[in-house]
This record gives sequence, structure tokens and C-alpha cells, in this order.
Amino acid sequence: MIKYLLNCKNCNLEFESWFASSKEYDKLKKLKLLNCQNCNSQKVEKSLMKPNLLNNKSKSDTKENSIKLDFKKKIKDYQKFIRKNFEYVGSNFTYEARTIHYNKKKNKKNIFGKASAKDLKELKEEGIETTTIPWIEDRDN
Repeated sequence: MIKYLLNCKNCNLEFESWFASSKEYDKLKKLKLLNCQNCNSQKVEKSLMKPNLLNNKSKSDTKENSIKLDFKKKIKDYQKFIRKNFEYVGSNFTYEARTIHYNKKKNKKNIFGKASAKDLKELKEEGIETTTIPWIEDRDN
């Protein structure tokens, strides 16, 4: 199979098309079976195409990877801020959140920890505000 960039000389549309071989393209051209998909003109010619070099990372992959790395860095910065300014309460998060909410005399403190979706739903129903954030484990791989 071979892919050609075709150009309509009538409407200047460029489009790609696959052929079994270069001989197949020549055969279809000679039989006047090639036509423009836009204006139906038979004035269709091959154009030069850039070579398709084998590369593990395309530009879109590189851009996507860059976006992911930037997002990961922002989350890690956010996590660093949380670790510095909040108290980690682990799986006691639900208990600690209720203690802070219902014990008006106790100083309010910032906490973070782990809770199930069910526990978070119950806290919300009780009027206790929580936020869920993505958390990235500290791994280099």
C-alpha cells in the first residue's frame, strides 16, 4: 500500500488517498477513474509528500507528554503545600472532620487524609465541607 497526497487542479483541494501500488495509481489515472472528492474534477495530480519517518514520539505525543508533566508538577506543588500547611490524619479523616465541625470550642485546623466515597457523601449530607484532590504517590517511575 502507498499513500499519496493528491491535489485537484480545478479547486486546489489537497487530500490523501491510498493505492495498492504506484502502478495502481498510474492505471487509475490513465483510465480516468481518479476524481476530486470536492468538485468531481478529473484534474487530480500527485503532490510531494513529506517522508513518514519512524519516530517513537510524534509532535502531538511530545506536546501531550509536556502537558501531562506540567499537570503532574502542579499537583505535586499542591501536595507539597498541603503537607506543609495541613495535618495528616490518615484514615481517621471522617472522624476528625466531624470533630472539627461539631466541636465549636476546639480550634479549627486544616486536615487531610483518606476517606471513602460513602464517607464523603455522608459528610456532605451533614453539611461538612470537604474537597477531593488527585494524589500522586512519590515514585520516580
